[in-house]
Amino acid sequence: MPELLKDRFFTPNSLRDFGEAIKKHHIDFDVDVFLSSVQSGVWSSLELKARMRHVTIHIHKQLPQSYEKAITILMETASDAKGFEAMALPDYAELYGLDYWDISMAALKRFTRFSSSEFAIRPFLIQNLEGAMKMVSECADDEHENVRRFASEGCRPRLPWAMAVPALKKDPTPILPILEKLKDDSSEFVRRSVANNLNDISKEHLETALEVAGRWLGTSEETDKLVKHAMRTLLKAGNTRAMRLFGFGDPKNIGIENFTLGQDTITIDETTNFSLDLIVNETEPSIIRVEFAMFYVKANGKLSKKVFKLREKEYEPGSYHIVRKYGFVNMSTRKIYPGEHFISIIVNGVEKAKQRIEVL
Repeated sequence: MPELLKDRFFTPNSLRDFGEAIKKHHIDFDVDVFLSSVQSGVWSSLELKARMRHVTIHIHKQLPQSYEKAITILMETASDAKGFEAMALPDYAELYGLDYWDISMAALKRFTRFSSSEFAIRPFLIQNLEGAMKMVSECADDEHENVRRFASEGCRPRLPWAMAVPALKKDPTPILPILEKLKDDSSEFVRRSVANNLNDISKEHLETALEVAGRWLGTSEETDKLVKHAMRTLLKAGNTRAMRLFGFGDPKNIGIENFTLGQDTITIDETTNFSLDLIVNETEPSIIRVEFAMFYVKANGKLSKKVFKLREKEYEPGSYHIVRKYGFVNMSTRKIYPGEHFISIIVNGVEKAKQRIEVL
């Protein structure tokens, strides 16, 4: 079984290194006491983010009572802190610094150079959206790519694992100037975040996302790649306007024949294949996106759909034979249950064929 993230990032050695980094800037910090207190009690039962918060609380116990003094020590520590443990630094500002706006904003900007303040900024956005977005917007002009990425990542409406910011989900208008500024950034790391932010926006504000995507498309090869990634949810959903943005052919003129499974029953952790013929009835070359969807049975008996890309390229009119391996294999992120599962073939967002398979 794959190693859990909480065990990979919070080891006795990495925690000691983190404690030593703090001690370097605060001589009274007792590393042994820190290690003992952090790893006692509920530690083994805590998940990744809960462990980060647990570490933050135990840092607080050994720092000066004055927030300004404590956060200054941690700002000095930032360049020496390594690994996921360093995420406890912005978490400290989130947990203890909401009443100390100016120094907390400066701290988050410094911390994000070495780890990321994308989670810690969220309570500040909720408390004072205009003030926090002003700082976030300024970060978009920073010379350091991690800080510029934070400008996009920190205000994502649907940032995974993060506290929601209802105002930004309801109205993404304050986000758009930041994305405009960063869409042509020299760093792919930054552009990828811009794409993820626009993808988030598309889930509540379809028209806004499509308007932005249509305006950006054709700016450059890098921006086109960004827009394609930003539209991935709409493309998987078969949104006609998103499909047309990228020149995909009319699915009415594309068919699937001879969709055949290697077997109609399969055991858990077994792999086999399926095959199909893609029939292109267009009168000229057409860009076609072929995907397959696995409908997995969940523990409660309901189906969970997961879409995978098969091919995406320009096809001449004609017939094309496609073969693909598939399997019902247990993974750390997905458990396979026995029962009636389904596999379907999707062409330019439209389901064209579907087969049943029994998993034993």
